[in-house]
Amino acid sequence: MRKGTWLGILIGLLAIAFAIPLFAADKGPSGADKKFFMEAASGGMMEVQLGQLARDKGQTQDVKDFGSRMVTDHTKANDELKQLAQQKNWTMPTKLERKHKSMMDKMQKASGPEFDKQYMKGMVKDHTKDIEDFRKATEKVKDPDLKAWAQKTLPVLEQHLQLAKDTAGKVGADVGKAGKAEH
Repeated sequence: MRKGTWLGILIGLLAIAFAIPLFAADKGPSGADKKFFMEAASGGMMEVQLGQLARDKGQTQDVKDFGSRMVTDHTKANDELKQLAQQKNWTMPTKLERKHKSMMDKMQKASGPEFDKQYMKGMVKDHTKDIEDFRKATEKVKDPDLKAWAQKTLPVLEQHLQLAKDTAGKVGADVGKAGKAEH
């Protein structure tokens, strides 16, 4: 064979070798795993942003402390999820889902003792739903790493819910309906 033919074959093989990873690249989980992943990522971002808002706008030390705890714990969980996404070449959402943005907008408008009540009521409702979603994920998520992350994060969310209920009681937030999971 001529030198040019070998060069052509080599270039072709290299092109294939570099193209295979591009075609194999996965931009995210599929089906129920994707829904859970996107919801958890957006919800985690919202928790951090609302926690920062609570630290700044909270009227009571209990609400400020709760907000700080949300920033710390949800930043850690978000970082773990981000690391998992990087390992799997999944694309993390960069902005809040509409419902999470709506809650953020609502809380930015609230002030004074009303902020504390609305924030804590929202935290009870949100964590109640999150716990339900994470419990389902521990049973139904197919990706073993995503499932393990959900299992690891669930007890922290359960602690948050109890703390949210306790703090809501201290600020006089009515969480009657908020404390029950919506079906």
